[in-house]
Amino acid sequence: MNPPAQIAAREKHACPACGAQAEWNPARQMLICPFCGVESPYEGHKAGGAVAELDLLAMLRDLPAEQRGWDTARRSVQCQSCKAVMVFDPEKVGKNCDFCGSPALVDYEELQSPIRPQSVLPFKLSHSDVRDRMKRWYAGRWFAPNAFKHKALVDQLHGLYVPYWTFDAQVHCPWQADAGHYYYTTQTYRDGQGRTRTRQVRHVRWVPASGEIDHFFDDEPVPATKGIDQSLLRQVEPFPTQEVVPYDTAFLSGFVVERYQINLEEAAAASLEQMHDRLEDLCAAEVPGDTHRNLRIQPSYSNQTFKHLLLPIWLLTYTYHARTFQVVANGYTGEIAGRYPKSFWKIAGVVLLALIALLIVIAVQN
Repeated sequence: MNPPAQIAAREKHACPACGAQAEWNPARQMLICPFCGVESPYEGHKAGGAVAELDLLAMLRDLPAEQRGWDTARRSVQCQSCKAVMVFDPEKVGKNCDFCGSPALVDYEELQSPIRPQSVLPFKLSHSDVRDRMKRWYAGRWFAPNAFKHKALVDQLHGLYVPYWTFDAQVHCPWQADAGHYYYTTQTYRDGQGRTRTRQVRHVRWVPASGEIDHFFDDEPVPATKGIDQSLLRQVEPFPTQEVVPYDTAFLSGFVVERYQINLEEAAAASLEQMHDRLEDLCAAEVPGDTHRNLRIQPSYSNQTFKHLLLPIWLLTYTYHARTFQVVANGYTGEIAGRYPKSFWKIAGVVLLALIALLIVIAVQN
């Protein structure tokens, strides 16, 4: 099947002075020309209205054509190294992968036009602000090699819009479990010297228990990226999704956008797993007594809706001694998470000091 045609761009966001493409400036919260510096205050996001929740089941049955495409002339390329799919302005595809640094980019032939993001959380923190935060973050990594800390790695920092799905659902959830109540008995025994001693022994009395809870999940997030380590993304969450604005190409100007690689069906299934795990915790908290076992839940979901969002991430990818590392920063809150090389000598020194301390304690006790 041939891919549907892309929808033509509605806005070019040209600089009013020189005509070049203006770019979104997080620090100033406006469009600024990177060539002549002319500012273009942009109010489109303030007049865009509320972001609608879309019916999940209806969307899975029949995706409307107007929800497809990027609403602007874009071009997709795929990295042959990390397999991330990036969506660029057509004139900006001659570059390395923003996720792993590989130069091996090829045109990505989409089997179908993607669901267009319906909302975006604009960048709030500027490149210079995040660069300084990352320098401080690196300075606090005690196990990092000293030589590594002095490298100007933050010069490789890129701003990316990462695809997310969020899901809402109302859940009614009956549960059953065995509730355990502690009780104690006194036990008599003889110690190593033959003396009679007593001690309290804990037992558990099990009784059946049941109940039900009602819970509303609001914006349960599912990352749709494969270009960024999802465990790092989870560490920089949450994103303030209540601050998202309707999708507008102005916010994308000057940034790279990743096309989702976890589709709506896969993300919906993942969200149900996340909700199920959360419901088990909520129901476990309702079980009376001191402990429980054999917890069983039977959730029923209703009013299921979703949103497709673009969320801001500052990403640093670097190679150190043939290993690739990523550091990510939440482009709105500044929360940072990452991986970094560790010095063998520093780790060995800590282990050696711990062994010396242990030997001293044993010597004192003897």
